Amino acid sequence: MSVRELLYLETTGQADSLVPKISSAGWEVCVAHDTAKAREIIDSRNIHVGLARLDQSADSNREILDLWPFSGHMEWVAMLSSSCLESAKFARLITDYFYDYHTLPADVDRLLFSLGHAYGMATMTRTIRQDEEKFSDYEMVGASDVMQELFRAIRKIASVDAPVLITGESGVGKELAAMALHERSSRAGGPFVAVNCGALPANLIQSELFGHERGSFTGAHQRKIGHIETAAGGTIFLDEIGDLPIELQINLLRFLQEKTIERVGGTKKIPVDVRIVAATHVDLERAVEEGRFREDLYYRLHVLNLQVPPLRERKNDIELMARFFFDKFSKEKRKNLKGFSQKAFQAMMDHDWPGNVRELINRIRRAMIMSDKRLITPQDLGLHTTASRRRMVTLDEARGEAEKAAIQHCLARTRSNISRAARELGVSRVTLYRLMEKYHICA
Repeated sequence: MSVRELLYLETTGQADSLVPKISSAGWEVCVAHDTAKAREIIDSRNIHVGLARLDQSADSNREILDLWPFSGHMEWVAMLSSSCLESAKFARLITDYFYDYHTLPADVDRLLFSLGHAYGMATMTRTIRQDEEKFSDYEMVGASDVMQELFRAIRKIASVDAPVLITGESGVGKELAAMALHERSSRAGGPFVAVNCGALPANLIQSELFGHERGSFTGAHQRKIGHIETAAGGTIFLDEIGDLPIELQINLLRFLQEKTIERVGGTKKIPVDVRIVAATHVDLERAVEEGRFREDLYYRLHVLNLQVPPLRERKNDIELMARFFFDKFSKEKRKNLKGFSQKAFQAMMDHDWPGNVRELINRIRRAMIMSDKRLITPQDLGLHTTASRRRMVTLDEARGEAEKAAIQHCLARTRSNISRAARELGVSRVTLYRLMEKYHICA
């Protein structure tokens, strides 16, 4: 059995026969009699579990509370006398900060079982956090195939300096994709300036983007540097580019062609070195056909494209994302709120997420504030789990899902050997490749 490390915080000054018994069960016990020593052990050792012996003194409580911010993702088990539990204050301490508790004299077998379970939970928590760190480029959390494909595209596109058009529904995280592009590019040391074209007053858009000279119009009391010039040496992100008035699109087109701007009221051409990244949730090709967007500007912006998938197409990421945002907003929750119930995860999987990641964040933050239970429920999230609330699935959709699942399982079983997988599925290699492309399956 591998040695597991345990921090034993013993602040009561009492001799304890538990240490050798715990050690004989395969634990390496590190004893601390105060917070300073406990912090030293946590900083220098790979501690997953803490065992704290408490009494009714205020100092005992203070020791554990002072240590808590430095405990990371450890799980804590308390040992205390049964009389301590008669105090509501003590009971609150246990429910808010501890994974489990044992009354003295300790039942060693039960205590060892509890410590082992706490170790397993701490290990799983750390694994989840590692996954989140691996995939959370600017909170773009996801381990699904479509997100891995997006991450690969970002790495490729970031290495060149051409304009990029990011497409996707509202709330999917287009600005996060733009930030990831910027930070992976050679312009990472320069500014990243985000502008929502749909939120700018129509009469001020030109001034906001290109700047203006003093006296160029009523109220222009001094020179103003526009967003494009402010982003010099870096990246400007033009969100909702489809909302840019068509009469101003020519100015942006001229900048893309000449790499120079003219401030409103000015006559001097000013060279600006900046990368343009634009985003939209509308169909720009249709907007071009309807005369609402210039075709020449569309092709100037659409040199490279990133498609950010909606949340309903990456539902396997929902649990990972929920845990990520729960941790991110942990300061807003009550102390005894520990996470999500399995019914909450199922409700999130059943929901279609029309508001995408933005909706997920809003529901989670609201639930973290309003929930009065240890685990967030579907009701806290404002979601339902009953089958009657689910969207009916057509026969074609069910057949497609089954076909996709069969291909994925076969490829996993054959370690992506296309010839062998085709034989097992009873189709030709050409057919298998066509189906993989249809269902966006990567070998």
